[in-house]
Amino acid sequence: MKCCRLLILCAILLPGCTSVTIDELRHRQTSVEIAEGEYVVLLGRRQSSNYETEPELVDCISKTLASNNVAVIPEQQFVDALYPWFEPRTAPMRVKDMNRLLARKQVAQRIDSYKIRYIIWVDGNTETTGSAGSIGCSIGTGGAGCFGFGTWDKESDYEATIWDYRDLQNLGKISADAEGTSYMPAVVIPIPIIARVQNNACKAMAEQLYSFFQPVGASQNNVPGLE
Repeated sequence: MKCCRLLILCAILLPGCTSVTIDELRHRQTSVEIAEGEYVVLLGRRQSSNYETEPELVDCISKTLASNNVAVIPEQQFVDALYPWFEPRTAPMRVKDMNRLLARKQVAQRIDSYKIRYIIWVDGNTETTGSAGSIGCSIGTGGAGCFGFGTWDKESDYEATIWDYRDLQNLGKISADAEGTSYMPAVVIPIPIIARVQNNACKAMAEQLYSFFQPVGASQNNVPGLE
């Protein structure tokens, strides 16, 4: 079992700053490779109607991996094709639960038709954790204007669990915790200075997954565009 921690500090977008902490846990000592013709699918956890991992976060990670030579099946395409077996009430929560699905011949054949090698479950969300300050706007004889200063904090907490579909094994987990503060100074016109918390959590997790799933023959360079 191998565990490592990386700390990525201050992905700066103007004065807005986001800190991202990445944790990785591997259950295999050997490298995990994707051979030509094998695919990965990323799925967001949706345990109930009032909780779901944001589809835009899953889509962001998928597109970042796909742009760097990892063959990815789009989430919605896969879920629609396997309806209803990957809906909130029926989706497998543990890797051994896949046996229940694969006992259904039509389900196993449909998954096999996509040449899936790895299934990655992404769980978590981004939420606003606090705010401070105030901004007031008024209209007078001299015109309209806003004055004040506001801030708000956001936190992202995501975990990706990697399953080997062929061997029905849990290969490990990658987690990303991101925090950032956005600012809104207003002197006549409000100017938002946004900390892109979810976006940086996506990029950091994609980079770590890329190193986890190093394609055969691919270089070991970092994913382009990571801050």
